[in-house]
Amino acid sequence: MKIAKVTGSIVSTKKEDGLVGSKLMIVRFESSDGVPYGNEEVAVDYVGAGIGELVLVASGSATRTTETMRLKPIDLAIVGIIDNLN
Repeated sequence: MKIAKVTGSIVSTKKEDGLVGSKLMIVRFESSDGVPYGNEEVAVDYVGAGIGELVLVASGSATRTTETMRLKPIDLAIVGIIDNLN
């Protein structure tokens, strides 16, 4: 998992059937010191994160561990909202 900040949301009226009903958010990875790195990416939001929140993101097959998600075309997912970093 990685730390990221939610920087925006995406509205897509036409998408692959497996993504219908999914909330899509734009995230930018950050170090634990809050320094952004890399490019912004799109993640499916499993937990109801909002713009500006720090989140945990999972990638690859870790995003499709439940039976309902197994066949969906998801490569990056928000799986937690960070309350604080120590």
